[in-house]
Amino acid sequence: MRAQILRQVVSLRDVSTPLELVDVPTPRPVRGEIRIRIAACGVCHTELDEIEGRTAPPNLPIVPGHEVVGYVDEVGDGVVSHRVGDRVGVGWIHSSSGDERENISPKFRATGRDVNGGYAEFMTVPSDYAYPIPSSFSDAEAAPLLCAGAIGYRAVRLTGIKDGRTLGLTGFGGSAHLVLQMVRHQFPRTKIFVFARDPDQQVFARELGAEWAGHTTDRAPVPLDAIIDTTPAWQPVVEGLANLAPGGRLVINAIRKEDADKERLLQLSYHEHLWMEREVKTVANITHYDIREFLPLAAEISLRSTVTAYPLEEANRALMELKQGSVKGAKVLLMDS
Repeated sequence: MRAQILRQVVSLRDVSTPLELVDVPTPRPVRGEIRIRIAACGVCHTELDEIEGRTAPPNLPIVPGHEVVGYVDEVGDGVVSHRVGDRVGVGWIHSSSGDERENISPKFRATGRDVNGGYAEFMTVPSDYAYPIPSSFSDAEAAPLLCAGAIGYRAVRLTGIKDGRTLGLTGFGGSAHLVLQMVRHQFPRTKIFVFARDPDQQVFARELGAEWAGHTTDRAPVPLDAIIDTTPAWQPVVEGLANLAPGGRLVINAIRKEDADKERLLQLSYHEHLWMEREVKTVANITHYDIREFLPLAAEISLRSTVTAYPLEEANRALMELKQGSVKGAKVLLMDS
Protein backbone atom coordinates (compact mmCIF):
# COMPACT_ATOMS: atom_id res chain seq x y z
CA MET A 1 0.00 0.00 0.00
CA ARG A 2 1.01 3.65 -0.40
CA ALA A 3 1.74 5.62 2.74
CA GLN A 4 3.34 8.89 3.78
CA ILE A 5 5.93 8.13 6.46
CA LEU A 6 7.95 10.26 8.87
CA ARG A 7 11.50 8.92 9.17
CA GLN A 8 12.96 11.53 11.52
CA VAL A 9 12.01 14.50 13.66
CA VAL A 10 12.88 17.74 11.83
CA SER A 11 12.32 21.48 12.01
CA LEU A 12 9.88 22.73 9.38
CA ARG A 13 11.91 25.92 9.22
CA ASP A 14 14.65 23.85 7.59
CA VAL A 15 12.73 21.07 5.82
CA SER A 16 9.61 21.50 3.69
CA THR A 17 9.09 17.82 2.81
CA PRO A 18 9.24 15.92 6.12
CA LEU A 19 7.16 12.99 4.84
CA GLU A 20 8.11 10.44 2.21
CA LEU A 21 5.57 8.65 0.01
CA VAL A 22 6.52 4.96 -0.08
CA ASP A 23 5.08 1.50 -0.62
CA VAL A 24 4.83 -0.52 2.60
CA PRO A 25 3.19 -3.85 3.46
CA THR A 26 -0.57 -3.70 3.97
CA PRO A 27 -1.37 -4.43 7.63
CA ARG A 28 -3.52 -7.36 8.72
CA PRO A 29 -5.93 -7.17 11.67
CA VAL A 30 -5.24 -9.29 14.73
CA ARG A 31 -7.91 -10.54 17.12
CA GLY A 32 -10.28 -7.72 18.13
CA GLU A 33 -9.15 -5.42 15.30
CA ILE A 34 -10.56 -4.29 11.98
CA ARG A 35 -8.75 -3.14 8.88
CA ILE A 36 -9.94 0.04 7.19
CA ARG A 37 -9.53 0.99 3.56
CA ILE A 38 -8.99 4.70 4.07
CA ALA A 39 -10.93 7.23 2.02
CA ALA A 40 -9.95 10.48 3.75
CA CYS A 41 -7.70 11.71 6.55
CA GLY A 42 -7.71 15.16 8.09
CA VAL A 43 -4.52 17.18 8.53
CA CYS A 44 -4.16 18.37 12.12
CA HIS A 45 -1.72 20.69 13.88
CA THR A 46 -0.73 17.74 16.06
CA GLU A 47 1.06 16.30 13.03
CA LEU A 48 3.29 19.39 13.12
CA ASP A 49 3.97 18.70 16.80
CA GLU A 50 4.97 15.14 15.95
CA ILE A 51 7.20 16.13 13.03
CA GLU A 52 8.99 18.85 15.02
CA GLY A 53 9.36 16.74 18.14
CA ARG A 54 7.03 18.45 20.61
CA THR A 55 5.11 15.19 20.92
CA ALA A 56 7.56 12.94 19.16
CA PRO A 57 6.61 9.40 18.07
CA PRO A 58 8.30 6.83 20.33
CA ASN A 59 9.39 4.82 17.28
CA LEU A 60 10.24 5.81 13.71
CA PRO A 61 9.36 5.53 10.92
CA ILE A 62 5.65 6.18 11.54
CA VAL A 63 2.60 6.89 9.38
CA PRO A 64 0.94 10.02 10.83
CA GLY A 65 -2.73 11.02 10.68
CA HIS A 66 -5.58 10.64 13.15
CA GLU A 67 -8.75 12.04 11.54
CA VAL A 68 -9.54 8.92 9.54
CA VAL A 69 -12.62 7.96 7.54
CA GLY A 70 -12.82 4.74 5.57
CA TYR A 71 -14.50 1.41 4.99
CA VAL A 72 -14.02 -1.87 6.85
CA ASP A 73 -12.46 -4.38 4.47
CA GLU A 74 -11.36 -7.10 6.89
CA VAL A 75 -12.28 -8.06 10.46
CA GLY A 76 -10.17 -9.96 12.95
CA ASP A 77 -11.29 -12.85 15.11
CA GLY A 78 -13.81 -11.95 17.81
CA VAL A 79 -15.11 -8.77 16.16
CA VAL A 80 -18.92 -8.58 16.17
CA SER A 81 -19.47 -4.79 16.14
CA HIS A 82 -18.37 -4.18 12.54
CA ARG A 83 -18.85 -5.85 9.20
CA VAL A 84 -17.02 -5.58 5.91
CA GLY A 85 -18.31 -2.53 4.05
CA ASP A 86 -19.19 -0.45 7.14
CA ARG A 87 -18.08 3.18 6.98
CA VAL A 88 -16.19 4.09 10.14
CA GLY A 89 -13.96 6.78 11.60
CA VAL A 90 -10.91 6.75 13.86
CA GLY A 91 -9.71 9.62 16.04
CA TRP A 92 -6.62 10.50 18.07
CA ILE A 93 -7.37 7.72 20.55
CA HIS A 94 -6.29 4.43 18.98
CA SER A 95 -6.70 2.39 22.17
CA SER A 96 -6.64 2.83 25.93
CA SER A 97 -8.02 1.51 29.21
CA GLY A 98 -11.66 1.86 28.14
CA ASP A 99 -12.84 3.74 31.23
CA GLU A 100 -13.96 7.37 31.55
CA ARG A 101 -10.43 8.53 32.32
CA GLU A 102 -8.81 6.69 29.45
CA ASN A 103 -7.64 9.97 27.93
CA ILE A 104 -5.09 10.33 30.74
CA SER A 105 -4.39 6.63 31.26
CA PRO A 106 -0.83 5.32 30.83
CA LYS A 107 -2.39 2.82 28.43
CA PHE A 108 -3.37 5.62 26.00
CA ARG A 109 -2.00 5.07 22.49
CA ALA A 110 -2.37 7.78 19.87
CA THR A 111 -3.27 7.12 16.25
CA GLY A 112 -0.48 8.27 13.96
CA ARG A 113 2.01 8.77 16.79
CA ASP A 114 2.22 5.57 18.81
CA VAL A 115 0.85 3.39 16.00
CA ASN A 116 0.53 3.92 12.26
CA GLY A 117 -2.27 6.26 11.27
CA GLY A 118 -4.27 7.53 8.35
CA TYR A 119 -1.83 9.07 5.83
CA ALA A 120 -2.07 5.75 4.00
CA GLU A 121 -4.39 3.51 2.03
CA PHE A 122 -5.06 1.08 4.93
CA MET A 123 -4.77 0.93 8.71
CA THR A 124 -5.85 -1.33 11.56
CA VAL A 125 -7.53 -0.36 14.84
CA PRO A 126 -9.25 -2.12 17.76
CA SER A 127 -12.94 -2.40 16.86
CA ASP A 128 -14.06 -0.48 19.98
CA TYR A 129 -12.19 2.59 18.74
CA ALA A 130 -13.83 2.79 15.32
CA TYR A 131 -17.12 4.69 15.08
CA PRO A 132 -20.03 4.69 12.64
CA ILE A 133 -20.06 7.80 10.45
CA PRO A 134 -23.48 9.43 9.96
CA SER A 135 -24.63 9.18 6.36
CA SER A 136 -25.24 12.94 6.10
CA PHE A 137 -21.50 13.62 5.87
CA SER A 138 -19.21 12.97 2.93
CA ASP A 139 -15.88 11.30 3.66
CA ALA A 140 -14.04 14.63 3.45
CA GLU A 141 -16.59 16.43 5.64
CA ALA A 142 -16.49 13.69 8.25
CA ALA A 143 -12.70 13.52 8.64
CA PRO A 144 -12.23 16.74 10.69
CA LEU A 145 -15.05 15.69 13.00
CA LEU A 146 -12.94 12.80 14.34
CA CYS A 147 -10.52 15.16 16.11
CA ALA A 148 -11.12 18.87 15.47
CA GLY A 149 -14.84 18.43 16.08
CA ALA A 150 -14.77 15.84 18.85
CA ILE A 151 -11.96 17.49 20.81
CA GLY A 152 -13.83 20.79 20.40
CA TYR A 153 -16.89 19.08 21.89
CA ARG A 154 -14.80 18.02 24.89
CA ALA A 155 -13.36 21.53 25.22
CA VAL A 156 -16.84 23.10 25.27
CA ARG A 157 -17.89 20.71 28.04
CA LEU A 158 -14.79 21.62 30.05
CA THR A 159 -15.62 25.34 29.89
CA GLY A 160 -18.80 24.72 31.89
CA ILE A 161 -20.51 27.29 29.65
CA LYS A 162 -24.24 27.91 30.15
CA ASP A 163 -26.69 29.42 27.71
CA GLY A 164 -26.57 33.18 27.71
CA ARG A 165 -22.97 33.43 28.89
CA THR A 166 -20.16 34.82 26.71
CA LEU A 167 -17.57 32.60 24.99
CA GLY A 168 -14.28 33.49 23.31
CA LEU A 169 -12.36 31.46 20.74
CA THR A 170 -8.67 32.18 20.16
CA GLY A 171 -7.54 30.92 16.79
CA PHE A 172 -10.07 30.06 14.10
CA GLY A 173 -8.95 26.95 12.26
CA GLY A 174 -10.21 23.39 11.94
CA SER A 175 -11.54 23.01 15.49
CA ALA A 176 -12.79 26.51 16.30
CA HIS A 177 -14.96 26.86 13.18
CA LEU A 178 -16.78 23.67 14.23
CA VAL A 179 -17.03 24.75 17.88
CA LEU A 180 -18.70 28.01 16.85
CA GLN A 181 -21.42 26.14 14.96
CA MET A 182 -21.86 23.66 17.80
CA VAL A 183 -22.20 26.33 20.48
CA ARG A 184 -24.67 28.36 18.43
CA HIS A 185 -26.90 25.29 18.30
CA GLN A 186 -26.50 24.09 21.89
CA PHE A 187 -26.49 27.54 23.53
CA PRO A 188 -28.42 29.86 21.21
CA ARG A 189 -28.32 32.85 23.58
CA THR A 190 -24.54 32.66 24.02
CA LYS A 191 -22.56 35.32 22.17
CA ILE A 192 -19.26 34.20 20.65
CA PHE A 193 -16.18 36.41 20.27
CA VAL A 194 -13.31 35.30 18.02
CA PHE A 195 -9.64 36.29 18.16
CA ALA A 196 -7.52 35.55 15.08
CA ARG A 197 -4.44 37.11 13.49
CA ASP A 198 -5.63 36.56 9.92
CA PRO A 199 -8.25 39.10 8.73
CA ASP A 200 -9.74 36.44 6.44
CA GLN A 201 -10.33 34.19 9.45
CA GLN A 202 -12.02 37.09 11.24
CA VAL A 203 -14.35 37.54 8.27
CA PHE A 204 -15.00 33.79 8.17
CA ALA A 205 -15.91 33.83 11.87
CA ARG A 206 -18.41 36.62 11.38
CA GLU A 207 -19.91 34.78 8.40
CA LEU A 208 -20.50 31.76 10.67
CA GLY A 209 -22.26 33.89 13.28
CA ALA A 210 -19.62 35.32 15.62
CA GLU A 211 -20.85 38.37 17.52
CA TRP A 212 -17.45 40.01 17.09
CA ALA A 213 -14.06 39.09 15.63
CA GLY A 214 -10.75 40.85 16.14
CA HIS A 215 -7.00 40.38 16.38
CA THR A 216 -5.39 38.15 19.00
CA THR A 217 -4.18 41.23 20.87
CA ASP A 218 -7.53 43.05 20.83
CA ARG A 219 -9.86 43.35 23.80
CA ALA A 220 -13.36 41.97 23.44
CA PRO A 221 -16.21 44.48 23.83
CA VAL A 222 -17.29 42.68 27.02
CA PRO A 223 -15.55 40.43 29.58
CA LEU A 224 -15.84 36.76 28.64
CA ASP A 225 -17.13 33.98 30.87
CA ALA A 226 -15.09 31.32 29.07
CA ILE A 227 -12.45 31.11 26.36
CA ILE A 228 -11.21 28.15 24.33
CA ASP A 229 -7.66 28.53 23.00
CA THR A 230 -6.84 26.37 19.95
CA THR A 231 -3.51 27.93 18.98
CA PRO A 232 0.07 26.59 19.19
CA ALA A 233 1.35 29.83 20.75
CA TRP A 234 1.57 31.37 24.24
CA GLN A 235 0.52 34.91 23.35
CA PRO A 236 -3.18 34.00 22.91
CA VAL A 237 -3.18 32.44 26.39
CA VAL A 238 -1.91 35.62 28.04
CA GLU A 239 -4.19 37.84 25.96
CA GLY A 240 -7.11 35.49 26.59
CA LEU A 241 -6.68 35.66 30.35
CA ALA A 242 -6.83 39.44 30.10
CA ASN A 243 -10.24 39.08 28.43
CA LEU A 244 -11.68 36.75 31.09
CA ALA A 245 -14.38 37.96 33.44
CA PRO A 246 -13.94 37.31 37.19
CA GLY A 247 -14.63 33.63 37.79
CA GLY A 248 -14.05 32.87 34.11
CA ARG A 249 -12.29 29.80 32.71
CA LEU A 250 -9.73 29.50 29.93
CA VAL A 251 -9.54 26.03 28.34
CA ILE A 252 -6.37 25.31 26.36
CA ASN A 253 -7.16 22.87 23.57
CA ALA A 254 -3.65 21.90 22.44
CA ILE A 255 -1.37 18.95 23.00
CA ARG A 256 1.77 21.09 22.99
CA LYS A 257 2.72 24.77 22.81
CA GLU A 258 5.58 25.94 20.64
CA ASP A 259 8.55 27.67 22.29
CA ALA A 260 8.85 30.48 19.75
CA ASP A 261 6.98 33.01 21.93
CA LYS A 262 7.34 31.49 25.38
CA GLU A 263 8.78 34.80 26.63
CA ARG A 264 5.19 36.05 26.51
CA LEU A 265 4.65 34.14 29.76
CA LEU A 266 6.86 36.73 31.45
CA GLN A 267 4.02 39.20 30.83
CA LEU A 268 1.68 37.11 32.97
CA SER A 269 0.47 39.15 35.92
CA TYR A 270 -1.23 37.47 38.85
CA HIS A 271 -3.38 40.53 39.53
CA GLU A 272 -4.39 41.20 35.91
CA HIS A 273 -4.68 37.68 34.56
CA LEU A 274 -5.38 35.19 37.36
CA TRP A 275 -6.81 36.93 40.40
CA MET A 276 -10.60 37.03 40.98
CA GLU A 277 -10.89 33.23 40.69
CA ARG A 278 -10.00 33.01 37.02
CA GLU A 279 -9.13 29.43 36.00
CA VAL A 280 -6.96 27.66 33.45
CA LYS A 281 -7.84 24.11 32.36
CA THR A 282 -6.33 21.92 29.65
CA VAL A 283 -7.80 19.37 27.28
CA ALA A 284 -5.77 16.16 27.49
CA ASN A 285 -6.40 13.87 24.53
CA ILE A 286 -9.91 12.47 24.10
CA THR A 287 -11.98 9.45 25.07
CA HIS A 288 -13.93 7.15 22.80
CA TYR A 289 -17.03 8.28 24.71
CA ASP A 290 -16.49 11.84 23.44
CA ILE A 291 -16.40 10.71 19.83
CA ARG A 292 -19.41 8.40 20.18
CA GLU A 293 -21.47 11.20 21.75
CA PHE A 294 -20.30 13.88 19.35
CA LEU A 295 -20.86 12.27 15.94
CA PRO A 296 -24.67 11.85 16.32
CA LEU A 297 -24.85 15.43 17.65
CA ALA A 298 -22.91 16.67 14.63
CA ALA A 299 -25.43 14.98 12.34
CA GLU A 300 -28.39 16.28 14.34
CA ILE A 301 -27.29 19.90 14.03
CA SER A 302 -26.01 19.50 10.43
CA LEU A 303 -22.52 20.59 11.47
CA ARG A 304 -20.50 21.46 8.39
CA SER A 305 -16.74 21.35 7.94
CA THR A 306 -15.24 23.84 5.54
CA VAL A 307 -12.65 21.64 3.82
CA THR A 308 -9.70 22.07 1.47
CA ALA A 309 -8.83 18.71 -0.10
CA TYR A 310 -5.44 17.41 -1.25
CA PRO A 311 -4.35 14.09 -2.75
CA LEU A 312 -2.20 11.85 -0.54
CA GLU A 313 0.79 12.80 -2.69
CA GLU A 314 0.50 16.42 -1.51
CA ALA A 315 0.55 15.77 2.22
CA ASN A 316 3.71 17.84 2.62
CA ARG A 317 2.12 20.83 0.90
CA ALA A 318 -0.93 20.61 3.16
CA LEU A 319 1.30 20.46 6.25
CA MET A 320 3.43 23.43 5.20
CA GLU A 321 0.34 25.53 4.46
CA LEU A 322 -0.97 24.63 7.91
CA LYS A 323 2.40 25.57 9.45
CA GLN A 324 2.32 28.92 7.67
CA GLY A 325 -1.18 29.67 8.92
CA SER A 326 -2.95 29.26 5.58
CA VAL A 327 -6.10 27.78 7.07
CA LYS A 328 -9.75 28.35 6.34
CA GLY A 329 -11.58 25.54 8.04
CA ALA A 330 -9.85 22.16 7.78
CA LYS A 331 -7.44 20.37 5.44
CA VAL A 332 -8.09 16.79 4.31
CA LEU A 333 -6.13 14.21 2.33
CA LEU A 334 -8.13 12.10 -0.13
CA MET A 335 -6.70 8.71 -0.99
CA ASP A 336 -8.37 8.24 -4.36
CA SER A 337 -8.26 11.81 -5.70
